[in-house]
Order: sequence, then C-alpha cells, then structure tokens
Amino acid sequence: MDRRVAITGIGIVSPLGSGREAFGKALLAGQSGIAPLAAFSAEAFPCRLAAEIRDFQARDFVSIKNLRRMDRLSAVTTAAARMALDDAGLAITPANRDRTGMILGTAWGGTDVTVSFARVLVTEGPGSVNPILVPNVVMNAPAGHASIELGFRGINTTVNHYSVSAESALAYGAREIRRGAADVLLAGGADVLAPFYFESLTRFKALSPLQGGGSEGARPFDLRRNGPVAGEGCGILCLEPLEAARERGATVYAEITGSGMASSPAPMTGWPDGPRGFILAARRALKAAGCTPEEVDIVFAAASGGLQPDLLEAEGLERIFGTDGKRPLVTALKGALGENFTSGGMRAAALALALRDGVVPPTLGLEEPVRPLSVVVGQSVRGAFRRGLLNGISHGGTYVSLLFSSVEEES
Repeated sequence: MDRRVAITGIGIVSPLGSGREAFGKALLAGQSGIAPLAAFSAEAFPCRLAAEIRDFQARDFVSIKNLRRMDRLSAVTTAAARMALDDAGLAITPANRDRTGMILGTAWGGTDVTVSFARVLVTEGPGSVNPILVPNVVMNAPAGHASIELGFRGINTTVNHYSVSAESALAYGAREIRRGAADVLLAGGADVLAPFYFESLTRFKALSPLQGGGSEGARPFDLRRNGPVAGEGCGILCLEPLEAARERGATVYAEITGSGMASSPAPMTGWPDGPRGFILAARRALKAAGCTPEEVDIVFAAASGGLQPDLLEAEGLERIFGTDGKRPLVTALKGALGENFTSGGMRAAALALALRDGVVPPTLGLEEPVRPLSVVVGQSVRGAFRRGLLNGISHGGTYVSLLFSSVEEES
C-alpha cells in the first residue's frame, strides 16, 4: 500500500500554553516561553533560565485513577495524545482500537522517576522501592500509560534517538500509515525538565552560557549565540490516511509527504566538521516527496543557539537552497520553546498550522545572523505556503528531515 498521510489532530503541552489554539496564538504573537527556572533551584548552576510548561493541569485530561500511577512525563504525553484525538474528532471504539496506536519520541524519559527509584534502591534496598515507580522508569512508560488511559491497542512503541527522537517518531509513524500497518497513529515527542537532566546538561557545558561567557539566552542562528536554553514540552500529531480523513469529513492540516535520515562521523557528544549529513537527510526528504528545493516555501529549523549545530544547519541550508533568487523563509522556534531534545513534535505542529493558515511565526533572539538566510524575525509573516521542511539535528552527527505539504498542493 502507498497511502497518503494526513495530519488531522494536534495535541500540545508547551511552555507557551496547552492546546493548539493557545500554542499557535502565542507563537504568532512572538511570545517567549523562556523565563527564570521555577520548578527547582538552579542557584548552583551558571544556567538559570528554562522554558517550562505553563497553564497545564493533568487532571483536566487524565482520569484520577490512572493519574495516580503516572509520572509527570506520562501525564503530559497522555494529555497531549487526548488533545490530538479530540482535535481530530476521533473516539477510540472496539471497531478501531486495534488499528490505532502511538509512536512516541523521548530523549531523556522520566529522569525524575529514575533518580528517585535508584536512590531508594541503593540506600534502602529493593524492598523499600515504591512499586508504582517501577513501570515508570522504562522509556515506553508514557506511550504505555497513554494506551491504557485512551484505550487503543495498536502499534505502541518509543523512539529514543536523542535530539531527533520526535522527528524519527514522525517519520516512523508516517511510514506505518503509508504502508497500511495502522489506520490512526499518534506520533511526536515529549520530554520534561528534572534536576538530573538539567544538571547533566550543565556539567556537559551544553547550555547557555557556554564556557565562552556572555549573557544567558537562546539565540538561534545569531553570531552572539552561546548555547541553548533547556526546555520541556510535548507535541503529538494524529496521523491517518488522507482518504479516510476525507471520508469522515475531518479537518486536514497538512500531509507528511517525505522524510529523510542520514548521519556523519562525529564524536558522541560532538558535531561533524561540515553539513554533508544534514544536506543528505534534507535532500532525501525532498526526493521522497518528489519536490525540488525551489518548491519549498518554508523551513522550520532545528537551530537552538548552539555554536556548531546552528552554523552547520545554516551552511547546509545555503547549499541546498542557494544564496540567490527564490529562497524559503526560515524560522527557528527554539528561541521561544527552548531545547527539550524532542521539540520536533511541537515544531511539527507549528509547521502544520503554518501550512494551513498561511502564517509563519518569528524567530526570537536573532539580531546578527550567522548567514544571510531569509529568517523570519520581529513579526509573523503571511503568505501562500505550500511546502515546508522540518529539520532535526542531534549530537553525534544524526539528522532527520520531513517534508510537509498543504493538502491543496497535493490534491
């Protein structure tokens, strides 16, 4: 089978608010989710900022019975999954539950639960461990909890691919819909802030301000960039065959028409010397969609303010799209959302909204561009956008790109 893959639902729990409408409105208004870290003390660290989830109550989306057994990451994921199904106008029934599933990307998993489990295990012994913690330390806990709460029984798996976990999950999900292995898939990514996660990034000197100094902040593609700001959040898309979506009269935001993956030799926590792998992934996505670089209207970049990856991506975009003539508009949303390593789910939702509504949100924190890209800054830009590229870049030289198309363009 070779079915077209439609995005019919969006579920968001983010630093800019929960739900598609709140998230989209804040993005287009140029609001930032970055503020002083409030969930726990950062006094011992040089990094004091974070993009934390706001205006979210898990009990609004999850039954109290199941919520008691969930860690925070599972609650956030389950809530976003419910939002995506509701937005798609889908209810899980005995008729569809075996063909409905989830493919979730997570980079860190529930580190808060894992640390608590390990501390009690080591200091007090196995008999003192709270049994509720045990199932929550595995990476597939959020997807598992979502299936229990929502009642679907189809594909249920988790992709742990570090900074491209969400993009990989979306590519995987689109492929499964396309080949007929499922009729509905909830795909995207989720990670939440926790002290271990934050301290690990700080000790690896992975957050702004890096060892080079400068003021803390997220500055994608900026000459003054000095590292990303840590974030958290969850973005889930509801994927289904376009024909089925049209038959039931569903709203279709966009289609996933192509994906590409590649890698380049690099240190495990470092970056390759050049953009070859990134270019290869992007070109594979374009080829899979039957699209030329000239036909791409917008790019939702992976740039977060990192010294090497932002330059790598900028150079790659220049080589793919050129420096003269028609070039796509570029936006980098991690200036508002921070770097939670699975922000690809939230950024994919933003790209789908941009294609449907014809509005691209601005890049925050950019004043002095590292390369002469057509980056959207200051205010949102309106236009007739037909195709958009979503980029994911990870330490170690791993890349994933997806090509989204407007429904009208592909009809």
